[in-house]
Amino acid sequence: MARICEVSGKRPLSGNNVSHSNIKTKRKFYPNLQKKRFYLPEEDRWVTLKVSTSALRTINKNGITSVLKKARENGNTLI
Repeated sequence: MARICEVSGKRPLSGNNVSHSNIKTKRKFYPNLQKKRFYLPEEDRWVTLKVSTSALRTINKNGITSVLKKARENGNTLI
């Protein structure tokens, strides 16, 4: 499975490792993804999502229902 946040859509970014002698080699910056279970009282079921920690903060602030609704409106069919 890809390393993509199912709520915010964060993906790995590419960049460079820069050595002391300024030699640049390619590397990747991965999002901090966590597997988390959420309970949806409207649907009376548990949902397991792979979310970034910044998305977890958004879910804690706004609630899982409103965050999932917004993700579905943006065309996320994984949820």
